[in-house]
Amino acid sequence: MAKVGIVPPQKTGPFTGPATFMNVPFSTDPTGSHAAIIGIPFDGGIHPTRIGSRSGPAAIREQSLLVRPYQPPHAAYNPLELLNVVDCGDADATPAVVEESFEEIELAAFTIISAGAAPLALGGDGMISLPLLRAASRRHPGLAVLHIDAHTDTYRGDGNATHNRYNVATTFTRAAEERLVDLEHSYHVGARGPVMVADVFEHTRENGYNLIDGRDLFSQGLTQTAAQLKRHLGDRPVYLCFDMDFFDPSCAPGVCTPTWGGASAREGLGFLQALSGINCVAADINTVSPPHDLGGMTAFLAATTALEILTLICHANGLGQSK
Repeated sequence: MAKVGIVPPQKTGPFTGPATFMNVPFSTDPTGSHAAIIGIPFDGGIHPTRIGSRSGPAAIREQSLLVRPYQPPHAAYNPLELLNVVDCGDADATPAVVEESFEEIELAAFTIISAGAAPLALGGDGMISLPLLRAASRRHPGLAVLHIDAHTDTYRGDGNATHNRYNVATTFTRAAEERLVDLEHSYHVGARGPVMVADVFEHTRENGYNLIDGRDLFSQGLTQTAAQLKRHLGDRPVYLCFDMDFFDPSCAPGVCTPTWGGASAREGLGFLQALSGINCVAADINTVSPPHDLGGMTAFLAATTALEILTLICHANGLGQSK
């Protein structure tokens, strides 16, 4: 595989290929890769004040050209090369068209999974995790979800209307109802106020999830929390869902629902590094909203987060080493 990182775009004759994450090769066939990038240019179109995460994948790919592949001292190797990462392009999703887009997203993700690669999805709003979980659960029985977010996204969502059942606040309510994950070993980490419903944390636990809220997370410490998670998750297959509003708006302003009191960039990236050893089989990074970003800083941080997740996938495949 050719060297990747800060390199010129791929070129075939007089033409250059599509923009990809960190200029990895573009391919719709991830056979032989341990991980593959997939863009999910989708949002539900019903956020009351901020719509724009449908443009997230393109922004993350653009800013990823600032990211270098080596991360000494904890990862002095190139995870893109070790995993033979390819970028499969975008799922054929249409913003605000929910059921049809969910079918396309699930199909695209399962195509990657069936080829033996771990999909790393670039969102897109928090709704994208549901079809991605549907795809991952088909291949990985006993799948646990590790949801790192300022919100639990486990609201009730009562009613039969599509926008009531499927929105950014009900993703993990539906996942529990559909029995997509092992609830006993699934976690929401970092949820904090303010919120729209007073008992949402209680409702999250009533659904069967473990919840480590923001107060407990920062009181206990991120490194200690990561160690606790690793002990409880063991070698179970893990779907890692990372919402960029886990970070404080001071370092990630371009998100759909910014919430003060979150992690700094150093804390959030360090938390991911401390999770080394979990069996990460699929992941997504969601809620980057370019129209609300400042100088691309949220998309840049999301691209760096993606590299950290690829490093976790390296460890899950016995590749690379921690120092």
